Amino acid sequence: MLEPRLKIKLATPVSGVLKEVLVDRGDIVRKEQIVAQLESAVDQALLDLAKAKAESDATVKAREARLVFLTKKRERTTSLMAKGAASAAALDEIESDFGVASQDLREAQANLRVAQLEVQRAEEVLKLRSVRSPIDGVVAERNLLGGEYAYDQAPIMTIAQINPLNVEVFVPIALYGTIKAGMEATVTGEEPVGGRYVAKVEVIDPLIDARSGTFGIRLLLPNPDNKLPAGLRCKVQFPNGS
Repeated sequence: MLEPRLKIKLATPVSGVLKEVLVDRGDIVRKEQIVAQLESAVDQALLDLAKAKAESDATVKAREARLVFLTKKRERTTSLMAKGAASAAALDEIESDFGVASQDLREAQANLRVAQLEVQRAEEVLKLRSVRSPIDGVVAERNLLGGEYAYDQAPIMTIAQINPLNVEVFVPIALYGTIKAGMEATVTGEEPVGGRYVAKVEVIDPLIDARSGTFGIRLLLPNPDNKLPAGLRCKVQFPNGS
């Protein structure tokens, strides 16, 4: 039997109402392609607000300007004090103002950095409202439509990877030990698809079914352009003629 390499029930990591489902059953999808979107107006508004806060550096510039002013004032007062034209009390007051201004600037810079991090967080939250395919594949089933409620336990769709395909076959126990991983075999598809293809042995089951006297083997069959459908019955012939 030709089976999908992977079959993924795709859900959303966050709950919400689906705005739209962008693909239908049978559509080919690519890895990271957006296949569905949840309503995201609130998250978009929060992102816009975070960006506005992060782009506003007026407070930082005002604190920087005050610190520059106090730096010059301290230098002048120090010079005047050396000439006896200013008191130590005046210098102490300026030093105090300078220390407060330095702390205010650090606080404003920290707040701006927090605002920038909030933008990154809001962007990541908004990304979660877009559901992306984790693999290249084909939509095998669509379960939900736009307007329906989606959550992590309710798959929106099922995506199957059919390039490559798994070829699952059971062979007689007499062949155990003669078939090795990496060995090539010829796969013949059931009609009307037909065709002969080369697959490689990927997995040899270490357990034998005593009732049937067989063991399982999985082969890997390249399927460019998704030419072969999954679910197709087939015959497998190994080099020894079995």
